Amino acid sequence: MKTTLTLLLACLFLGSAPLRAAEEFRPIKLQSLRGDTPVDKTNEAEMFKQEKDRAPLPRDFVQQPPLIPHSIRGYNITANFNKCMDCHAWSKARQANATKVSLTHFKDRDGKELANISPRRYFCTQCHVPQTDAKPLVGNTFEKAETLKPQ
Repeated sequence: MKTTLTLLLACLFLGSAPLRAAEEFRPIKLQSLRGDTPVDKTNEAEMFKQEKDRAPLPRDFVQQPPLIPHSIRGYNITANFNKCMDCHAWSKARQANATKVSLTHFKDRDGKELANISPRRYFCTQCHVPQTDAKPLVGNTFEKAETLKPQ
């Protein structure tokens, strides 16, 4: 409260300074990448479609989490259940013809190996996202890591 009062008094004594400050802080109109379409009016199905089961796309940078090469619509991942583990758990991956969860997911933050997936790696979609046919919203000049470029 004291700081606010001090600032107010300083502005009063500085004459036109508050007017200049007010001009500098006029609100700006932000423009969404969606244009003028409100989020709740956006048709997700028209924006992109999830790819059907397919071969995983190659990675673009070292340590990039693999993309999910299938739809995960309706997958349930809660503190008590992780649908991804129905196929990707070590005990089920061979039978499901799925990639096993990486060994790195079985270590805690101190590097100690755990019997089960680390809680910090349990929620798969924190890092892994489904592949889609979505086009980039904005252009960029990103290039793959040199070691990942085809030789």
